[in-house]
Amino acid sequence: MKKKIASLLLAGAMVVSLTACGTGGSGSTAQTGDKKGDGGAKATNELTVWCWDPAFNLYAMKEAEKVYQKDHPDFKLNVVETPWKDIQTKLTTAATSGNLESLPDIMLLQDNAFQKNVISYPDAFQDITGSGVDFSKFAKAKTAYSVVEGKNYGVPFDNGSVVGCYRTDILKEAGYTVDDFKDITWSQYQEMGEKILAKTGKPLLSCQAGESDLIMMMLQSAGGSLFDKDGKPDMVGNATLKKVMETYASLVKSGVLIEVNDWDQYVGTLTNSTVGGTINGCWIMASIQTAEDQSGNWAITNMPKLEGVEGATNYSNNGGSSWAVTSASKNPELAYDFLSKTFAGSTELYETILPKSGAMATYLPVAESKVYGEPQKFFGDKPVYSMITDFASKVPSNNTGVYYYEARDAVATAITKVVAGSDIDAEIKNAEDTVNFAMGK
Repeated sequence: MKKKIASLLLAGAMVVSLTACGTGGSGSTAQTGDKKGDGGAKATNELTVWCWDPAFNLYAMKEAEKVYQKDHPDFKLNVVETPWKDIQTKLTTAATSGNLESLPDIMLLQDNAFQKNVISYPDAFQDITGSGVDFSKFAKAKTAYSVVEGKNYGVPFDNGSVVGCYRTDILKEAGYTVDDFKDITWSQYQEMGEKILAKTGKPLLSCQAGESDLIMMMLQSAGGSLFDKDGKPDMVGNATLKKVMETYASLVKSGVLIEVNDWDQYVGTLTNSTVGGTINGCWIMASIQTAEDQSGNWAITNMPKLEGVEGATNYSNNGGSSWAVTSASKNPELAYDFLSKTFAGSTELYETILPKSGAMATYLPVAESKVYGEPQKFFGDKPVYSMITDFASKVPSNNTGVYYYEARDAVATAITKVVAGSDIDAEIKNAEDTVNFAMGK
C-alpha cells in the first residue's frame, strides 16, 4: 500500500512496487466501458483488464488502447479498476472453486507474487512464451519474475530499479559530490556516511524498522535469494544473506542508517532534510519531489555493492508489476497481439505515459528515447529516466517462489533482533525454521 501511495504522488511529479511498485490502490471497484460481468471477452475485438491505481496502471492501459486502435480502430478495452488485494482474492477464489471463467482476459500482478500465483494456480494462466512478445527487449531480471520452469507467463511493465538518491547540497557541505557515490562498496558508503554525519549532523540513510526492503535490495544486488532453485528455503549457510545482515547492522550501529517507525516518518526524513539521501526503488523519487523547495538539490546514481561476495553488483530492484493473460480469455491471440504491440513494442506508449503518470519502463529500447533522455531540473538537470532504464538492464535475477512474503517477514524479524544484539547465525536459523513451518515442513 505504502509504495503504491508513492506511485499516486507521482502523477503530479516526475517518476516503481512501484511502484507503481507496491501493493496497489484501494477503494471500491469501478469499471469503464459497458462490459457486463467481470471476465472473458464479449466480442472478438474486445478485451477486459483488471488493474489498480487510476493515475498509474489504468491510465497506462487506456493509453495502450489508443496506441493499438491506430491500426485496429474497432478494438475496445474494458478496464476494470480492481485493487491489488481484490485481484489476489478473486484469483484465489476462481482457482480454488474451479470457476476460472470469472477472470478477465488480462490482469496485473505484483512481480513478487507472480511466480507464487502461477505455481499455485497453473490452470489460470496462459503460457505466452511463443506469443510473439520479444522478451529480449526487457531487462532480464524483470522478465525473470514471471518465468516458471522456463516458460514466460507475464509481459513486464513498470520499473522498480533501485536508485541511490542524494542531497547534493548536504554532500557538498561534507566535501563530496554524487559522483563519489557511483560504483562504490557498502564499506565506502559507510565511511563517507560517517564523515557526513560528523560534519553535518545528518545520517545518510533511513529505513522503516521491522521491514526487510533494504535487506532484499542488498541481497538481490549480489544475485542472492532466500530460496534455492527448487524453491526450498536457503538461509542457513547463505553467506550472502549473512553479509547483508552484517552490513545492515553495521550501518545502524554507526549512525549512518536510522530506523523510523512507519512509512510517513520515512518519507518525512527525505522531505524535511533529516537525512542526506535514500536507497530505494525509483518510484521513491515521486515522494522526494513533493519537497518542491529542494528542486535542483537532488541527484541519483547506482547503489553500493557488497564486498567479498562473488558476482555482487551495484544494481537491484524493489517493486514492480507485470501483465498476465488468463486461461479465461476467449481470444488469447488478440490479448497476445495487443500486449506485443503496446507494452512490449511501443516506445510511443512509454513516452506518452511517462510525463503524467511517471510510469518508468523496463522496455529497454526507450533508453534511447528523446523523452527519456531529457534532463530533469529537480535532479540536477540529469537524464534520470534513461539512467534508470540502464540500471534496470543490469539488475541480477532472484528466486521468489510461493513463500517469498513469509520469508521476507521472517528475515525482517531476524534483522530487528540482530540490530538489538542477537547472534546473526541463530536468527538466520530461526528465520529458516519459520519459513519451513509455514511450508508444512
